[in-house]
Amino acid sequence: MQFIDAHHHLWDVELNGANYPWYTEDHGDRGWGDTAAIMRNYKPADLLADAQDADLTIVKSVHVQANFDFSNPVAETRWLEQVAREEGSGNLPNAIVGYADLSASDVGDVLEAHAESARFRGVRQVLNRHDDPKLNRAPQDYLADPNWAAGLRRLSDMGLSFDAQIYHHQAAALADIAKGLSDLNIVIDHALMPAERDEANLEGWRKAVTRLAELPNVSMKISGFGMVDNAWTTDSIRPFAMHCIEAFGPGRIMFGSNFPVDKLMSDYGRLWRAYGEIISDFSEEEREQMLTGTAARFYRI
Repeated sequence: MQFIDAHHHLWDVELNGANYPWYTEDHGDRGWGDTAAIMRNYKPADLLADAQDADLTIVKSVHVQANFDFSNPVAETRWLEQVAREEGSGNLPNAIVGYADLSASDVGDVLEAHAESARFRGVRQVLNRHDDPKLNRAPQDYLADPNWAAGLRRLSDMGLSFDAQIYHHQAAALADIAKGLSDLNIVIDHALMPAERDEANLEGWRKAVTRLAELPNVSMKISGFGMVDNAWTTDSIRPFAMHCIEAFGPGRIMFGSNFPVDKLMSDYGRLWRAYGEIISDFSEEEREQMLTGTAARFYRI
């Protein structure tokens, strides 16, 4: 099985000058259980080893910002550019999704500095807002901030992409913004994070996925199920994956591991075998689109 891992993280907690707030500060219980297993370095060789242990082949990969240092996010991109060229890296990652506070007055300078790295492709700024502190991930409602919207337009003007991590109740606001930025390629991370499983929220999630799929500049990334369902099975994630595929079509679907975070809940092989089983009834061309084609186009790798 060959694929592009369209969503993983790399980090070096021993790197001189690195400051990972999630590693050095107590952010409380995020619902992932004991995180000790991932409180260590995770580099390209570790990702490759996880794949090789499962007899899988990563064709290419996409690193998504790992909260390196909010005051110096460009340092993460520069480190990744260097790491990708080191022996044993397998040339991974092929694309870098960095961090920038799009609401900040200096966002243009930050984006320009990121763009000096050849593998830099876009930005993720986590937008999840929720009344439950365990589910809240963003300090403010960026989707309602005109300064943030101006930063997103700057991203679009530079030909960069945006990884949007939101909950279903935020989809309408994102859709309105996406309509006004038709040249900006947006991917929804982690299958729109179906964190709440009562029927009202499930129906809201389904409708939000369908609404976002109506926008031609929006794609869907199927990943991160372990964060919202620690004990997931192939059958438990199948309805979510299938609804996304049916709404967006294979040409706008990509898959990611969210490793090493999702390593807390599953090994690499079990995760990708589950993806493979879910899409097994699709044609070879459709499977290729979902496993490699969409991510290759979106991230220009």
